[in-house]
Amino acid sequence: MTDVTSSTREAAGWLDANWQAWLDGLLRIVLVVLLALVLRAVVRKLIDQFIHRMAREAEHSDNETSSRLGGLLVNTERRLQRSAAIGSVLRSVASFGIMGTASLMVLSQIGVDLAPLLASAGVAGVALGFGARNLVTDFLSGVFMIMEDQYGVGDEIDMGVASGTVLEVGLRVTKLRGGDGEIWYIRNGEVKRIANMSQGWSTANVDVQVGYREDLGRVQELILASAEAFAKESPWDELLWEPVTVLGVESVSADTVVLRVQARTMPSKAQLVARALRGRLKAAFDEAGIKLKEEAGPAPKAVTTPDAQAPSALADPSSLRSLASRPIPPPSPEEQQAFSKLP
Repeated sequence: MTDVTSSTREAAGWLDANWQAWLDGLLRIVLVVLLALVLRAVVRKLIDQFIHRMAREAEHSDNETSSRLGGLLVNTERRLQRSAAIGSVLRSVASFGIMGTASLMVLSQIGVDLAPLLASAGVAGVALGFGARNLVTDFLSGVFMIMEDQYGVGDEIDMGVASGTVLEVGLRVTKLRGGDGEIWYIRNGEVKRIANMSQGWSTANVDVQVGYREDLGRVQELILASAEAFAKESPWDELLWEPVTVLGVESVSADTVVLRVQARTMPSKAQLVARALRGRLKAAFDEAGIKLKEEAGPAPKAVTTPDAQAPSALADPSSLRSLASRPIPPPSPEEQQAFSKLP
């Protein structure tokens, strides 16, 4: 009975001596967690406002551009997706940083030694970095591609390994629609170069072939007149951004001359404009009677000559073969008499 009483007194004394430290530590832990949650909410709110402002500015810019170019210059979906991706990355980084720091502070208040934990985390991070380096490379490449606005949804791009229209831009992979309808999934870390045919403007090049004897001055005037009328029609008046120009003679052959015609168009519309311009120039040439190729004249008659033969040995009367081939002459009367006297 005495032992129980003494143990109870010791426990009560120990609790009386340490409850203030426990309460102080618990209050600190609760304060750290509350501050972390509040800071995380505030940072996420600021990020959401920043992304909303980006999307609103992009929409306002789209409306202004629509009034000038008929809405054919920019892609709202691309801007919205880029803003959403940037917001997701910022929110994830902010949450990881704030909550990770708060967790370390809580462990420190509990009394956990952080030195071995941080060392283990460093080793695990290095191992994870080596094991998942391709994934990390893809993620970082995707982040920079989106933040730098290298391409977006609807752009015509050539990524080296594949080319086509961008369907989706992700942090790890980019989805393309190829020219034959196939879908390409390309890891962002594998991309070494990107050619974006949809930024700024595109160039439509048309090679016009005419006959060798056609008047090039007349041909150029006809091309410019047809292109001027073509540029005034809808929808080509919005797709063409500058007047069509004739650069000059591209090549010359025995029966044709090729002229290079160039036009600056809306991004990713060069092929469409080039096809329509070729059709318009073909109709104009047919109406003006301009030949696309010199007609070939009648083929000259072939001069027939007897086949050359090697000289014959019998052509020389004094040759041995000519002498050997002569017929034997009949015997003379004297030779006949001499033959008759023979026994």
